[in-house]
Amino acid sequence: MSQIFESLFAQYATYQPLDITLEITAVVFGLLSVWLAKKNHIGVFPTGMISTSIFVYLLLKWGLVGDMLINAYYFGMSVYGWVIWSRVNDQRQTTLITRINQLEWKYLFLLFVGSLGFVYGVYQWFGLWNSSTAIIDTLTTAIFFSGMWLMARRKIENWIFWIVGDIISVPLYLIKGFSFTSLQYLIFTFIAIYGYLEWKKILDNHPATVGK
Repeated sequence: MSQIFESLFAQYATYQPLDITLEITAVVFGLLSVWLAKKNHIGVFPTGMISTSIFVYLLLKWGLVGDMLINAYYFGMSVYGWVIWSRVNDQRQTTLITRINQLEWKYLFLLFVGSLGFVYGVYQWFGLWNSSTAIIDTLTTAIFFSGMWLMARRKIENWIFWIVGDIISVPLYLIKGFSFTSLQYLIFTFIAIYGYLEWKKILDNHPATVGK
């Protein structure tokens, strides 16, 4: 067991203490953000902004452009989501969770395909497309871009995207050498599953909130 632990975290021996502290802090706020999302609480956005802003700094420093773009996008969409959720002032309407409608499916498809093209272009621009994880990075970026957009619009389907993206990210970040972040995504996976079930329960109890 100790050997497994050492192999998972050995890479941190070469990291600066400040960077390790920042990564752990970002992970903690990231977990808190997803937990608040599960609870359908608006605090998902400010806590998420703290986490993503730290990750933007760290990932840019470590040269992980694709991952940095994901977190920069998260930050912007957190602002967008915070504004949308804040518009619901009546406390009785804080559970306006809906399902995605036909028009939104079309927007989602365009966002997903556009995200694939955008990230591919960025990787080509920075000469990173030949990296061992480029294709998976591009796919997970599109998945997370779509999931964050759905989260900001309070669509229950956002959890499906998070679950898929989180599962892929667990081994992906282990390969990249970021064990704390990989552990974060493992925990994210379980929270996302519970989040979906909890939001579904709300929809089942409030069928009038389902999107038309």
